[in-house]
Amino acid sequence: MLDSENVIQDELNQAGCIATEELLKKFDTDGEAIQLGSVKMTTKGQVLKLYQTPYGEIAVPRHVYQTSSGGATFCPLERDARIILTSTPRFASQVSHKMSDLSAPAVQKDLARNHHRAVSHRVLQRLAEAVGSVVQIKEETWSYTVPNIEDTMITTMSIGLDGTCMLMCGGHYRQAMVGTIALYDNMGERQHTMYIAAAPEYGKETFKARLTREIERAIALYPSAVKIGVADGAHDNWDYLIKHTDKQILDFYHATEYLADVADTIFSLPIERKRWLDDRCHELKHTMGSAKLILEEMKKFEQNILNDQPIIWVSSNSDNEIKGLLLKQIDYSIKEKSKTSHSKKNREIKQKSLRAAITYFTNNIEKSRMNYAESVALNYPIGSGVTEAACKTIVKQRLGQSGMQWKDKGAGIILSLRALTHSTGRWEQFWSKVNQCGFSMAS
Repeated sequence: MLDSENVIQDELNQAGCIATEELLKKFDTDGEAIQLGSVKMTTKGQVLKLYQTPYGEIAVPRHVYQTSSGGATFCPLERDARIILTSTPRFASQVSHKMSDLSAPAVQKDLARNHHRAVSHRVLQRLAEAVGSVVQIKEETWSYTVPNIEDTMITTMSIGLDGTCMLMCGGHYRQAMVGTIALYDNMGERQHTMYIAAAPEYGKETFKARLTREIERAIALYPSAVKIGVADGAHDNWDYLIKHTDKQILDFYHATEYLADVADTIFSLPIERKRWLDDRCHELKHTMGSAKLILEEMKKFEQNILNDQPIIWVSSNSDNEIKGLLLKQIDYSIKEKSKTSHSKKNREIKQKSLRAAITYFTNNIEKSRMNYAESVALNYPIGSGVTEAACKTIVKQRLGQSGMQWKDKGAGIILSLRALTHSTGRWEQFWSKVNQCGFSMAS
């Protein structure tokens, strides 16, 4: 059966080549002179050229035009058939999509194994570069619609940006940037996400300009949506989000990581760490004003540890018959005095974690970024997971593969392709625009 299927594949490829050759001939002229604007051009005759198709390489004779004074030539067939370099649109779409996910050798193997299509590395790389360049060039002028979403459904727009390191040629690391615009309905369910990504650059101004353009387009589609900026605390990101969002929220899960460090500082028993951490995370997420209360508690912890005084904490999540409150007391003076000098050094290190948490909470509370209970009640997103996941899926999964090193141009091409393929509906819209408008990439 397998052998028969392979024969069928080869026969279908042969038929596809014949059909595509005949189809391309229909885009050729009859050889009459043509007018491009004010310029008259005449044919040099039909010149044979090789074209790449999904089914194989084909040779097609087509008219090539030139002015009477010579100069650059022009092929109407390639313009009208939307030829990209030497490839048909469908083959260009297939290859560039595969190249957005796989290396050129992997794509070459995939085409040979699964499509019985032999293609050189050079053709694959040039084709992906050509399509990626068009994606970048047309980004300013080609806008995309959001698929299958009613305008009235979208009440919240979450905007995020973050960077992740990638290995450049020369063996040094630099930071690629990812931006996300996520659309949420009134129940807090994410309906659609738009991605942009950029190769490393100094100052990030080009990336920020691109993200701003996407935000403005999203606002034009959903002007009544509340714009929420969610990030993990980098000052540069906050500076940008303040300018473009109505409200800023510190990533909830980054905040809980600081609480986890505090739990390690205060409690020696794992069960106590878990009880305190679970209790405080629940409070932080569901109780109004809890961030300030937790901050004050951490300040008391710090003083009590420094003074070797007992630590007392109150649980709001207990079955204790006294209004659900339970006092937990741990005598640090007894436990710490029994430890070695090495343990004292560890204690000092852990106290630094406590001080870091206090500073982190203080800075973000002052900026009103930790009102989680209010945000949850309004069905606002409180996590930057969409953006952090994009750093992995858009950048790391492709550009961070073993042994890979990148130049700025190549990284930018692949990231532009990946951002387009990961934004639902955009890849199809891009090729629809290519089919409708065309572009000059033939050679």
